[in-house]
Order: sequence, then structure tokens, then C-alpha cells
Amino acid sequence: MPRKTTVALQRKLNPDRKYNSVMVMHLINKSMLNGKKQIAEKAVYTALEVAAKKLNVENPLDVFERAIRNISPSFEVKSRRVGGANYQIPFPIQGHRQLHFAFSWLVQSARARKGISYSQRLAQEIVDACGETGGAYKKKEDTHRMAEANRAFAHFARV
Repeated sequence: MPRKTTVALQRKLNPDRKYNSVMVMHLINKSMLNGKKQIAEKAVYTALEVAAKKLNVENPLDVFERAIRNISPSFEVKSRRVGGANYQIPFPIQGHRQLHFAFSWLVQSARARKGISYSQRLAQEIVDACGETGGAYKKKEDTHRMAEANRAFAHFARV
């Protein structure tokens, strides 16, 4: 098995039932616990509708896409050992990996909130991501800040 995920190894996801969107299906799959897809589906659809209602937008898909665009990272740092020292080297991130981080951070931040149902937490996190606040957006900013701080070591990426 190759170290890098090639296009041939990536699974093609079918779009979801309601919005006919592959991105929504990705979010449903990331939200799913213990194989309970219908429960995750219901929670995600409710969250998208609540988020659209809070932002006074007719199409929940527009709100969702804007949130994902706001929390998708452009850079990441990877550890690399050079001459006996470990350096954090910034690397640009390609498309499918950007989405992976965005969905993971969105679900992780929603689960970290406490006190209300998961669909309400996810809706609030989507609204926060649209407004460039919240846990997922903070995670993206921290990643970019780390990449910017270690920009001096970028020349080690080509070694």
C-alpha cells in the first residue's frame, strides 16, 4: 500500500438524499458514531436548517459551504528531522486533505461543546465558522500561525 493516497485509492461518495451534495455526505460520515448513519443524518440536516435560520439565509447549503471554506486550512506543519534536530516545516495542503481537516475540526469542535443536543452544537459551530469565530476557525488560525512562525524552515521541505 502506498504512503500517499492516490486518486485510485480514494472512494467515491454518493451525494446525500436531501441536498444532493457530496460535502454534506462527508459531514454525515464524520458525525456518525457506532455506524448509526440515520441518527447522524438527522442531526446534520437539523443543524444545517437551524444554522440557515439563524443567519436568515434560504439555502442551508450556502451557509454550509461558506463555513467549510472559512475553516479549510491552506498550510500545515510536519515534523522533519534534519541534522539531529527536529524542525516543524510548513507544507501547502491540497484539496481533499483541506476538506478532511475542515470536517474533522468542525465535528470535533461541535462535540467539545456541552449542554445542548449535538444538532444544536453543530449548528452553532457552523454559524460561528461563517462568522470566522468558534473552535474550528481557531484551530485553522493556530495551524496557519504555526506555519507562518516556521516559514524560515520551508527550505528543508525540498531536501
